[in-house]
Amino acid sequence: MASKNNAAPVIIKRKKVIAASGHHGGAWKVAYADFVTAMMAFFLLMWLLNATTEKQRKGLADYFSPTVSVSRMSSGGQDMLQGDSVMASDTLSSNGIGATSATPERASPGTDEDPDGALAAMREMETVLLDHVVEAAEGNAFLRHVETRISDEGLVITLSDLPGAPLFEKDADPTALLDELAEFMVEMSGLVTNDIAISGHVATSPIVLKTDPSWPRSNARAQAMHRLFLEHGLDPERIERITAHGDRVSIRATPMAIPNNRIEIVYLL
Repeated sequence: MASKNNAAPVIIKRKKVIAASGHHGGAWKVAYADFVTAMMAFFLLMWLLNATTEKQRKGLADYFSPTVSVSRMSSGGQDMLQGDSVMASDTLSSNGIGATSATPERASPGTDEDPDGALAAMREMETVLLDHVVEAAEGNAFLRHVETRISDEGLVITLSDLPGAPLFEKDADPTALLDELAEFMVEMSGLVTNDIAISGHVATSPIVLKTDPSWPRSNARAQAMHRLFLEHGLDPERIERITAHGDRVSIRATPMAIPNNRIEIVYLL
């Protein structure tokens, strides 16, 4: 018994094992990603400053400036960014809303630029004409042939051929479609008292001919349009001039494009 009492006590040591907690967080990765993004944005900015023109930089500055509203005439530029506004004076618009260098922006009615309200009356006529064409039985088919714009001369209405849908048969025989369009225009002419100019244009012939047919053809078509106007009751005194332009003035990049076959009617200011 004595030997048992003198035995060394047994000590049980309990060791608390703590599992490894892995990494210590990913905050550094977020910071690094932000740094890389900032550097990429910086180099992109430097590239833009080097690759853009002054006009493009002005458009970008106007867009991001909190105190300067984006001007309807400033929206980027040309060349690489292709950012011109559709309202800019060098941007073509075929529906009469925009403006081009050849057809400057319209003046507001009642201003110094339009003291008699002539432009306002023409815009009203333009709207009524397009609405009338749309409401016709063949409205969609007719409207595809019609383009309108306001120029320095006045309201210009262009009636163009389309693939498979010409306005003239053979050289200068008006189709039923052109006859109905002429009737619409004579009806709308009652909204204004302006004189009218008629001009004929044709596309360039795809083959070389001994005699250029473009001049007699464009003249014959302009004269045919004149006859249609008179047949539908237009006062002959309102016809100011009838001109033929041959194939000299194209409205498409390709001189042989079918829409270059067209009649232009101008309600003169």
